[in-house]
Amino acid sequence: MLALTEVVQTFPSVRLPGAGDGPPVEVSLIAQLGIGAGDQLYAGATARQRAHAQFVDELDEPSTRLAGMDLAHGDATSLYSFAVGPRGHPFHRHAGHRVFTAVSGSGGAQLRFSSASSSDIARDPRSFLRQLRFVDIPPDSVFTVRFAGETWHQFAPRDAAAAHPALFALSCHTNELGGNLPDELRARVEAGAATIPSLTELLPAAVNTLLASDEHDPARVPTVALSLYAPAASAQGAVCRGLRSVFGRVRGRLRRWRASPGFLSDNGSGHAVVTQPLPAGSLLADALAQDCHHEDSFVLETAPGELRADSARAWLSALLQGFLDNRPRGVSRLMALRNALLRPLGLRTSPLGCPVSSLLCAQPERRFDARFPVLDQLVADDDCSAEVLLGADDKHLRFRSSVRVDLVADGRVRFSLSTRVQCKNLFGRFYMASIDRVHRSYIAPAMLQLATAWAIRERA
Repeated sequence: MLALTEVVQTFPSVRLPGAGDGPPVEVSLIAQLGIGAGDQLYAGATARQRAHAQFVDELDEPSTRLAGMDLAHGDATSLYSFAVGPRGHPFHRHAGHRVFTAVSGSGGAQLRFSSASSSDIARDPRSFLRQLRFVDIPPDSVFTVRFAGETWHQFAPRDAAAAHPALFALSCHTNELGGNLPDELRARVEAGAATIPSLTELLPAAVNTLLASDEHDPARVPTVALSLYAPAASAQGAVCRGLRSVFGRVRGRLRRWRASPGFLSDNGSGHAVVTQPLPAGSLLADALAQDCHHEDSFVLETAPGELRADSARAWLSALLQGFLDNRPRGVSRLMALRNALLRPLGLRTSPLGCPVSSLLCAQPERRFDARFPVLDQLVADDDCSAEVLLGADDKHLRFRSSVRVDLVADGRVRFSLSTRVQCKNLFGRFYMASIDRVHRSYIAPAMLQLATAWAIRERA
């Protein structure tokens, strides 16, 4: 029974004794999220965590290393994510200090700490129980925890029968090499091969036996309950916990049924795509020269010395691959809509944006860089410019596109995409009038920018 409630005007916090002469355990409650948000966040975050290359699932604490040490620059910190599910995880400790920020599940979490040292336990295993303290965290809450190395800890849901996860956390190991690490483990840490399980020491068997015996009564362990908006023991607090528990189950299940993708977007290193006249000497100059109903040309230029201006051919090959591998999502969706509308008319369809859609065509015998199907190609003898001509014919129109790379004398690299369209009938004119604005303002510039960004990343 909680006997005393104190009102605070800042973050509700608690300080507990730390291990030995080390700093205390510090827990602060920061904010409470929307009803059921904890279970929803847990489901989405753990799905992404499972897909991570560094994912480890051991000791009922699935985790992944998000960022490792950089000892070459004197940085021994590491960043991990970890999750504790409905069953909780076993009591354990680490040699080094820990700092983490977490979100509790929709049933709340209980944090359990004991400052008993190894020598204390060796003399009397019951010292672990005497130095045991609990901290209750409300449902759907953001909170922080800091504790020193050698501090025994265990995290679990507040109500094990409610089937809510305990928490999802981001943990900073302030010094991955800190504490009394065995030589073998220290070598593993220095090699960048550490994991949370490898840095974990479990309780001695004698203490586990005590925890499972009648000598341990969780209701008699000194406990501090942190809460916001209403005291933990109040009727209002009970109603809030009940609502969050119900909605948490619903939102958690909905999140598990949906995919949990992530997205990485950038601004193409700040490179702007601008319109330009058709490049002089372009292969496109003689293509569809008569009765051309649409023409555009876009260029992206890097700063002097920003990139290796070594080979226009190599840059063009990377740019063409970028059109295939780094497609704008919006363009792909527009192409899917276009294909659905035009397929019944027997017109040509492609998942790739029209200016370069012929890169997916298997018909042309001519290939650039022995990979990309083209109608024509031109590479300067000194490899300072390279260009390919793409295109296809359809019932309603013909199009030709030029993709070109120029190495400018002052060290700039210029990437360009130009297109010409010849309409064959009235429907072709209507089609081009419908898409002209979005093509000029979004489709062609976005395709050139993302393809260039991909090429720069690949050749950096």
